[in-house]
Parts: sequence; C-alpha cells; structure tokens
Amino acid sequence: MTDEESINILNKLVPKPLDLSEMLKKCPIDEISEKNNDEPMSKPSGCPFMNGSVPPKPLRSNSVNKKFPEWQTSISVASEPVVYNEYLQLDKILNAQFPESIKYGHPAHDEHLFIVVHQAYELWFKQIIFELDSIRDLLAKPVVDERRLLVIVQRLQRINLIWKLLNDQITVLETMAPTDFIDFRGYLSTASGFQSVQFRLFENKLGLSENLRIKFNQQKYDYLFTDSDTKEKIKKSVEEPSLLKLINAWLERTPGLVTCEETENGSKEYNYLLKEYEKSVNQYLEDTYVKAAQEETNEEDRKSLLDEYKKTLDAFATIFDKEKHDKLVERGERKLSHQALWGALMIWLNRDEPRFHLPYQMLSLLTDLDAFMNRWRYNHALLAQRQVGNKSGTGGSSGYSYLRSTASDRYKIFNDIVNLSTWLIPREYLPTLNEDLKKRLNTFE
Repeated sequence: MTDEESINILNKLVPKPLDLSEMLKKCPIDEISEKNNDEPMSKPSGCPFMNGSVPPKPLRSNSVNKKFPEWQTSISVASEPVVYNEYLQLDKILNAQFPESIKYGHPAHDEHLFIVVHQAYELWFKQIIFELDSIRDLLAKPVVDERRLLVIVQRLQRINLIWKLLNDQITVLETMAPTDFIDFRGYLSTASGFQSVQFRLFENKLGLSENLRIKFNQQKYDYLFTDSDTKEKIKKSVEEPSLLKLINAWLERTPGLVTCEETENGSKEYNYLLKEYEKSVNQYLEDTYVKAAQEETNEEDRKSLLDEYKKTLDAFATIFDKEKHDKLVERGERKLSHQALWGALMIWLNRDEPRFHLPYQMLSLLTDLDAFMNRWRYNHALLAQRQVGNKSGTGGSSGYSYLRSTASDRYKIFNDIVNLSTWLIPREYLPTLNEDLKKRLNTFE
C-alpha cells in the first residue's frame, strides 16, 4: 500500500465537522422561541434543536421560595429575601450624625467628618474585640489544639491590619485645620475619647494592668463611667483571663522546653535550653570580651572590654536566674513568667523547626500589635498637639502631655517578646538540639 492510499483511508475515518449554520436552517431559533416552554419534549435527545422542542428550564436553586426575583440565581437558604440597606441597617448608621454646632445654629462643616471618623473607630473597635474574644476562647482550652494556631494567626493578622487602618484614619482627621476644629470644639463640652468604653475593654482584654496605667486627672481611668452596665463590662474584662495571661500559660507549655532525663535516683526534669544556652552564652562572652581583653595592649581599652563583659554578663543573669527575673516582674519591668520567657526564647531560637513555624508567626504578630497600638497613641498625641497645642483636653486631661505619656513601653503588653533580641547570640554559638528534641519538634516525622 502506498503512502497516498494510507492517507486516503485515514481521511475517511475522520468524522466530518458539524455545520452549525446548516443545522440552524433546519431548526430556526425563532420557531423554537415561539413554542410553549411547558410543552414536554417528544423524545430525549442530545441536541435540543433536533426535535423542534425547547429544553426544560433548569431548576433554580432558590425556586422553592417564589418571593425571590427571577434574576437571582445564586444558592440561597434564606426563607425571606434580604435587602442590602436593611441587612446593613443603613437607615440607622447613616442617620446617626448629629453635629452639635447645628443644634446651636452655627453649623461647622468639619464636625460631620469628626463624627464619622470617630464612629468608624468605634465600629472597628467592636470588630477587634470580636476577634480578640475568639482568640482568647481558643487559648483558654486546657490543651490548645495546635491545628487551631493557624486560625489564631489569621485573626491576629486581621486585628493588626485593622490597627494599620486606624492609624491611616488619623491622616484623614489631619485634613481638618485647627481653626476648623475650633469652630465646633466648644460645643463638645466634656465629651472625650477617654470615654470610649470599647477602647478600655480592649486594653483590659489584652492585659494592660491597672498599676501601669497613668492616672487620668489623678483618678483611675474608670471613674468616667458611671452607669452600672458599663461598670459591669469593665469589671468583667478585668476579671477574665487576658490575652497576656493566656499567652503566658501557653508559652509555659512550650514543647521541648523541659525534658525528663534518667538519673541514678530516677527520672529528673531538665530545662535543656536554659542550661545548654547558658553554657553557649558564657562561651560567646568569653570569646568576645575576655579573650579580646587578654590580647589588648592598651590598658584603658582592656578595662573597657572587661567592664562591658561584666555588664553583659549581669544582664544575661536576669534571664538565667529565676529570682532576679521575678524581681523584675514585681517591679513591672517584665510581664511573662520565667518559664514563659524561656518558652518564647525557645521558639525564637528554633523557629526553623516545623512545630515552631506557626508559634513564631504568632509571637511576631503580638509584637506587631504592640507596635501598631503604640504608633496609634503617638499619632493621636501629635494630632491633639496640632489641633489644640498645649490646651487641656475636652475631657479635662492635660491633653497632649497625657496622650504623649501613654505612647511608652509601660503601655506595651508584649514587650518581653520584643526584647528577646537582647538575649540572642550568633548562630555558631547556639546549642544543638539533641535527637529526641529534634524528633519531637519535627511534625513531619
């Protein structure tokens, strides 16, 4: 058989392409559209046009409820149609702006902006508290399911992004000139941001303790709230376990922090990281300062190196010595327990281990949260200074001076985690995890 004969045989086997234009001539669309949609098909066919009948309409997923419009084709399990305006309660939200300046017959244009921005703040505070409460619920379990850490990380990221947005909102208020603010400030009377219940609830739920707060007019922050419902909410927010306390308890249970070693007298708990890390730190300090001092010929430089060695050694002693650490906690300089601090350092140093991937992200997000809040406090203080200078606040505070004092480390909740960098040493000095710990921290084995 020649090649030409083979090609001819193969061409005969290939089906001819369908001529759609010819098919439509045999079964015009106009004729199909005139037929009754309810008319049953005479015979089932792969093509709806072959027998002149129209295919039955596909059942709509929400056709059970005839109240839905015909164009609504998405899946719905609602018994009643939902309208956008009603769902968002826009009639209440969009009609909740009542400028005081209008009440007194002197409308100030920028008061509307002032109200909207602060209402937006309160809505975001509500969402932040909603997310924070869910995180606290997950961490409050007797055993925190490590599979839920991803949920916690996701919600912490959301809280941080909202705080980033709240920082950006201040720039919107900065478009208001000081003279425009003066136009309505006098009508605000004693109304003040200090009266934001939600912000105080958020601070308490995070773990800001009463003894670290700067007094407001020589009074406790809650003296402004007089109604019983608000007082009860604040009391509950203080009594419930804060995020700081829950994180502290979680860190104390860090895997691999404490191991059991067999001894002649039986098994004994041994803090592997603390003991081994202390040896590594001592070696690092010896190499960095002592050996350098021994080789130094200049007496003044040698003394300087030895002084720095002693100073650094004393600083490290506050994390190796539990008694010294506890004294710092009593003075309010640290918040985490000794065990929890070492749990955080364990995660910090071994973040490459699979089991510590999410815990490391979680701790990083907590430090970011502190940074976002501190930045917001500082930006708020600068805004107040820009608008009213050194005048007293509408709530009776010292204004800028008070706000500026809150943008400090004493208001940071997770500063102990930020300061972990103080206790880091070069990688080549880090203690190597033993095989048992490596296996325990490798979730893929």
